Amino acid sequence: MKKLLTSACTVVAMLVACIAAAQWPGASSDPSPGKPAPPAQAIANRPSDYVVGAQDVLKITVFDEPTMSGSYRVDTDGSFQYPMLGRLPVGGMRIREVEQMLKARLEDGYIKRAQVAVDVEQFRSRSIFVVGEVRTPGKYAMTPQMSLIEALAAAGSTTPAASSEVMILRPRDAGNTQALTPEQVDQSNLTRVNLADLQLGRLSQNVTLVEGDTIFVPKAEKFFITGQVRSPGAYTYERGLTVLQAISLAGGLTEKGSSRRIKVIRALKGKKTQQGVDLADAIQPGDTLVIPQRLL
Repeated sequence: MKKLLTSACTVVAMLVACIAAAQWPGASSDPSPGKPAPPAQAIANRPSDYVVGAQDVLKITVFDEPTMSGSYRVDTDGSFQYPMLGRLPVGGMRIREVEQMLKARLEDGYIKRAQVAVDVEQFRSRSIFVVGEVRTPGKYAMTPQMSLIEALAAAGSTTPAASSEVMILRPRDAGNTQALTPEQVDQSNLTRVNLADLQLGRLSQNVTLVEGDTIFVPKAEKFFITGQVRSPGAYTYERGLTVLQAISLAGGLTEKGSSRRIKVIRALKGKKTQQGVDLADAIQPGDTLVIPQRLL
């Protein structure tokens, strides 16, 4: 688990570095002669249709005007204080509308042919939830293109008791203000991600989050193995784990161990049952595998 968390944090750092490298401060579509225009892809990726809300942090860039550039938090009344222009009401406006307003105000007696770009640095009016086996569960403000790994990192990473599989619970309606539980969403709104896949570099599993998502990290479930294996005891259950893989986790068979006549003790409807299993059969959480001694 320690290796997994370390790898996850490394992936987060790589992602953040890539995002930072790809970002362009942005500009209006009317660059002045002699000033470089931002790449078209950078403009396309900016959230121009995002509606600004209270507590959002806006990053404003005015090209060749460093004193007019910076990060500004939108107050609860939907406005923020901007140099020279004073208090600007932006709550309920789209990002592109904020850009157009700033451009027009600055060109009205301050800057000729102003090049203005506005990005959302922190989506504080939008949030996600991280609950379960993480070090600091709670509600977190969204960042642009926030991913699963970034959300887990914000919550301090998973605890040693966490399962390697996490669930992303997506609300049916936007604007969800409460953390969800797996019972509150149907399968179409539930995504399972195995952190081991991320460790192996399968970044397609690094899901991009949306407003109101809940990342639920369950406690790791256990199975038990006893009898003729080298290290009998309790082990962390993973979805799809087979009898053969369970034996391998327990160090393999002893010299007296047999791969035949293996039994599983399993709770069904509150009652313990015992049945035979093959090496290729999948086990279930809470199972106890009984590995017999081979016949002489």
